[in-house]
Amino acid sequence: MKAVTDKDFKSEVLENDKPVLVDFWAEWCGPCRMVAPILEEIAAEHGDKISIVKLNIDENPNVPRDYGIMQIPTMNVYRNGEVVKQIMGAKPKAVMLRELSEFL
Repeated sequence: MKAVTDKDFKSEVLENDKPVLVDFWAEWCGPCRMVAPILEEIAAEHGDKISIVKLNIDENPNVPRDYGIMQIPTMNVYRNGEVVKQIMGAKPKAVMLRELSEFL
């Protein structure tokens, strides 16, 4: 799963042709570590339809601030530069697939 930063967020996420799920996370966040392997699996299985990237909120404070990210893990799906879906908290893979079904 690719990491994005405040600097490349616009080019990697907002200007992407595909929907992009951004996993807002931090090293100290236990639930973030639980959801990461699930997102890796979904990226491997559905990478042709949706891009999945992660953004460390401790190292990149601007994008989370701009999008009002108040808790992590928060996963925003962006399409054509807009947030079209927000998933908050760690979820099992089946729930994540259901939440993302319209993009897969």
